[in-house]
Amino acid sequence: MANPPWARAVPGTGEAAPGAAPGAAQGGVRILLRLEGLVVLAAAVAAYLHLGASWGAFAMLFLLPDLSFLGYLAGPRVGAVAYNAAHSYIGPVALLGLGLVGDIPAALALGLIWSAHIGLDHALGYGLKYGSEFGVTHLGRVGPTDPW
Repeated sequence: MANPPWARAVPGTGEAAPGAAPGAAQGGVRILLRLEGLVVLAAAVAAYLHLGASWGAFAMLFLLPDLSFLGYLAGPRVGAVAYNAAHSYIGPVALLGLGLVGDIPAALALGLIWSAHIGLDHALGYGLKYGSEFGVTHLGRVGPTDPW
């Protein structure tokens, strides 16, 4: 019986897949990480539904982390730091913890919206950025040369 896709090695000589960025996840690992983003998105939306918070607020705040793109006006290194700060799970999980411990529904809602945004980005292949250029991420290159 063949291994599932997430357990298979990238075909070839052990080198990076064509068009893959150095240090980026490849093959089945990349698929698994993108599926993980989809699961986070679904779980965050389901929890938000259960929380009963405003869907208008969800719609207004969903793209807020993308304001971190403005960091790229100062160059690729600053842009990557700003983008990664807004697109790692550290902030939303801290907000969720604060919301749970402090019984603060607004913190829970913000943490869920933020988590949903990151989950969607990861599911679409927009990973954490390296400082060299915007298109180089931990999930592979973003754009027309994406080997996905």
